[in-house]
Amino acid sequence: MKEYLHGFIMCQSMFCAIPCPVQLWDENARDRMLPMLPVVGLEIGALWALLGWITGQLGLPALVRGLILGVYPYLATGFLHLDGFMDVTDAVKSCRDLAKRREILKDSHVGSFAVIGLCLLVIAQVALFASVPVGRSSRILLFIPAVSRCGSALAVTGLPAMSTSQYASQKKPTSRLWWLAGLTCLLVGLSFAFCGRLGFVTVGCLVGYGFALYRGYSSLEGMNGDIAGYALTLGELWAAAVYALI
Repeated sequence: MKEYLHGFIMCQSMFCAIPCPVQLWDENARDRMLPMLPVVGLEIGALWALLGWITGQLGLPALVRGLILGVYPYLATGFLHLDGFMDVTDAVKSCRDLAKRREILKDSHVGSFAVIGLCLLVIAQVALFASVPVGRSSRILLFIPAVSRCGSALAVTGLPAMSTSQYASQKKPTSRLWWLAGLTCLLVGLSFAFCGRLGFVTVGCLVGYGFALYRGYSSLEGMNGDIAGYALTLGELWAAAVYALI
């Protein structure tokens, strides 16, 4: 139990910009970080849902509300997953051979495809949240980051990692896959139970995550944190689209 608590604190510190009062690093708990990703997602989602309720109560203009809700998930993670999105976009869109694509993935320089992709992503997310009908419940925002991080934890655990990835040396027991799959189903079920038909937002998140994961993984022939961030970002964009249009 202690290792899972330490895993959560480490995961919170590494993958979330929300301040954590406790700072520690326990090498023995490193393998417990991935299972804690969805828990950190619930924390991010709780503040997102609260922001949605507050902006709705204040009656803010649609564009202002869209800007706040659209940009919040990037701010809450310290732009960490956006960095992965930009790296993978540059690599995938380069249309070069595998070795060159992997080289571009590791390159610290920002390419034109990354900048274009980032601009389109942010504009689309803000526009979608600005299009959400007035009065629509924001409770579903609680579940989106948790479900998207279930996707990341499943992908990193279940898919072969690149040799250069930090996850290449980590233990990946099959039991963890079943646990994460069960947690994903539970979260989707709870989203329908508490939010009615808006539960389809979490389904959209998983579908979007799956398509993005396939694109990144098949192009780079291996899994790493950048691909997880790329798929997570696009999965949450799909969720925003369903939230606005359902």
